[in-house]
Amino acid sequence: MILLPLTAAVALALAASPSTTPPPSTPDAADARRTLLPRVEVEASRDATRIEAARERLGETAGAVGLVDAERYREQRTSTLADALGYAAGVFVQPRFGSEESRLSVRGSGLQRTFHLRGLELMQDGVYLNQADGGGDFQAIEPLAARYIEVYRGANALQYGAATLGGAVNFVSPTGHSAPPVDLRIEAGSFGYQRGHAAFAGASETQDYYASVSAFSQDGFRDHAKQETYRLFSNYGLALDGGETRFYVTRVDTNSQLPGSLTLAELRDDPTRAAPANISGDQRRDFDLTRVANRSQLRLDNGDEVEFGAFYAAKHLNHPIFQVIVQDSRDYGGNLRWRHEAQWGGHRTVLTGGAAAIAGTLDDRRYVNVGGERGAVTNGFDNRATRLSAFLEQQFYVTPRTALVIGAQASRNRREARDTVVINARDESYARTYSGVSPKLGLRHDVADGVTVFGNLSRSYEPPSFGELAGGPQVTLVDAQKATSGEAGLRVERERLSLDAALYRADLRDELLALTDADGNPRGTVNAARTRHQGLEFAAGWRFTDAAELRVAYLWNDFRFDGDAVYGDNRLAGVPPQLLRAELRWRFGDWYVAPTAEWSPQRAYVDHANTLAASGYAIAGLRIGGDWQQRWRWFVDARNLGDRRYAATTGVIADARGQDSRQFLPGDGRSVFAGLEWRR
Repeated sequence: MILLPLTAAVALALAASPSTTPPPSTPDAADARRTLLPRVEVEASRDATRIEAARERLGETAGAVGLVDAERYREQRTSTLADALGYAAGVFVQPRFGSEESRLSVRGSGLQRTFHLRGLELMQDGVYLNQADGGGDFQAIEPLAARYIEVYRGANALQYGAATLGGAVNFVSPTGHSAPPVDLRIEAGSFGYQRGHAAFAGASETQDYYASVSAFSQDGFRDHAKQETYRLFSNYGLALDGGETRFYVTRVDTNSQLPGSLTLAELRDDPTRAAPANISGDQRRDFDLTRVANRSQLRLDNGDEVEFGAFYAAKHLNHPIFQVIVQDSRDYGGNLRWRHEAQWGGHRTVLTGGAAAIAGTLDDRRYVNVGGERGAVTNGFDNRATRLSAFLEQQFYVTPRTALVIGAQASRNRREARDTVVINARDESYARTYSGVSPKLGLRHDVADGVTVFGNLSRSYEPPSFGELAGGPQVTLVDAQKATSGEAGLRVERERLSLDAALYRADLRDELLALTDADGNPRGTVNAARTRHQGLEFAAGWRFTDAAELRVAYLWNDFRFDGDAVYGDNRLAGVPPQLLRAELRWRFGDWYVAPTAEWSPQRAYVDHANTLAASGYAIAGLRIGGDWQQRWRWFVDARNLGDRRYAATTGVIADARGQDSRQFLPGDGRSVFAGLEWRR
């Protein structure tokens, strides 16, 4: 399916290469064309080789990691991170109100954060996407502009310098060497949904480029839920002696109306409505982002690999909610990563080390919300965040099949805020420094070819972002969140079976719980003394015949307080105890049919007192698609066929006292989307 587009890519690359001559216009032209065939086979396999190399590198991790091939999720509507990561082991991801906005968590990271991102390190080709304080934006990602996605759960992200509870998600970009020269895609469907995507690529012997532009809009399933986003993702690579350097330019312009949360009664009666305050306050989240980055890789004469990354990002945010928040941020930084492989006493060793330095400024202004416009100034801060970290990880192969891993990261984080709007002589300026060390000890054993067992113990350390410190009506100077975690798991990569399973437990101190009030407004953040996160992460793909395949992703989440003075051993609110996604696909020649299901069998609590909960649900879908004339791909993606009314996710409050409140975010109703893609 991909060979012909890649064949065209090779033809363009050869034409652009200085060493390439035009085909002769002689009777030998047919022979000249035939001589391209061996080149096509070599280059066409380059993309597959790149994927296999990534899988092999991930397979050397003594812990839970996974790879998501973008070619698979491109077979459906691809709009949210749930579309891209829904079948990744260990990832809880749910749309908040349709396309673009999602709630993303791994192992309960950012559990109470029902908006934006915290507790996960997002990266593009190993260079940080998060802001200096650890926050992030989902709209800064275009899943269609990724070739594959690497997911490092928990301490397994240490090799990239991430030490949060959740780990890291790395979006790896296409390049001009492997992407087709032209890739055009359109999607359309229910609720006024429209998405267009165009990508162009080319390469010569010494340089290559990839550029992707996309436009998206929708009216939304609910009232006051219009969204539109325009993105540019591009990279340019230049070959170096023993490596390459690659430059990235990203531009995002996005505007989103916010329909808000409903009461459970309102959701059951009419899930398409918006919360009254969201309409009267014209609540929105609009921002533009410009980002430039570089990643350079070198292989030294002794075989060592050195990688350097740097970035600069500028963002302007206009965010009318219960107040109007206007922010201008500038974030910049660099990271260095070094890999050394050697033999110690006849045993293979791999040493990985690195460091990162990131800084950012945030000009934060707040106003009275007057119908979505700025009223009187209510507050303001000039913020600055810095992050310094260094990490080292050593793999020692006790036997050719058994590796012992030991590593650690040290980090120092600074949060400073100068109160520029002092009200009632109350100056809320602050300066806090957070420092910590995160060690890791792991073991990996290859039982047989393609079958690996692993286990590790680790600590994570996560300082608060500005959203935790000043995201509510007043500053809350909370401590950093710490956790001691253990995991054990199994990874299988066989011709017909892939499996990723891990059991884990994390004992947390000072977990950052960001709460809202009964109307959904931020109330501030507190530290919970002791909490516990444990669960099962499972994903599998089984091709039981040449034409039939089953995919399953299952999460069991047991997140609780641990002897809390107020909540005892209650469940932590925010995430359902279980979530299952499944797809059974049959292929019939050039087309396929795939029924899908999503099932959350238990209630998901809204409050820590465990008095209000969203009901469990089950929804079904159907997808058909295929290839046409080798260059065309198409799909029809039908979702929630039973038009079930359910809460995709919820807000989090301390104690609902058993009373219904606006904390429920409805999932989309019955919908159908269609897409068509052409590659040259």
